Amino acid sequence: MQEQFLLFPDPAPADVVRSLDMAGYGWIAVSSRDEVTAKEPAGGWTGAIICADAEPDRAWSLCHELRKQDVPIEPLLLLVSGSQLEELGSRPETFDDFLITPFHPKEFDARLKHLLWRAGRGVRPELVEYGPLELNIETYQAQIDGRPLDLTYMEYELLKYLAASPGRVFSREVLLSQVWGYEYYGGARTVDVHIRRLRAKLGEEHAHLIQTIRSVGYKLGQSRWG
Repeated sequence: MQEQFLLFPDPAPADVVRSLDMAGYGWIAVSSRDEVTAKEPAGGWTGAIICADAEPDRAWSLCHELRKQDVPIEPLLLLVSGSQLEELGSRPETFDDFLITPFHPKEFDARLKHLLWRAGRGVRPELVEYGPLELNIETYQAQIDGRPLDLTYMEYELLKYLAASPGRVFSREVLLSQVWGYEYYGGARTVDVHIRRLRAKLGEEHAHLIQTIRSVGYKLGQSRWG
């Protein structure tokens, strides 16, 4: 049976609908607590996606209602704007994870997969690991020695690409085409800027993980094959 996510509000934001459709998830939009019961599918709700950036008061109220009912609807993914981040700290019991809008469709899909796995309805998240570095492919999260790394989407994608092939040297041109895509028209300088930012975020102790190969490009760490 296809997953059916509860989606608030109705009509639902176009970017959320598009991301759900692209990922193959079913969804039913609701505009009130009464519709949660009236529109509930026969197999029950897979989870809830609450968009709180447009109608925050109604969204928070619905989250509270979904949590206090006899059988809470879980998992619950909350979509918020950057200005709402401080409010999240006072309401940790009303959601399982959150995503800041605007979001990237791949990150949206990854968060849902991770939440379903945590709820026992998915597979274990795929990890890319090298020494103290760990990247969770499902949640687009990274950490070094257990310390979370605050990475942008493209910083994460670049680090993941390098870490997936430790010891392999990539030219700037290859990194541009594979990480940014062939349609990207920026110059090789873009790679240098992102590498510099990654090293800064890895910290002085681990910045050396990303090595510059003069006149060629970059590599991360040493090959597993020596």
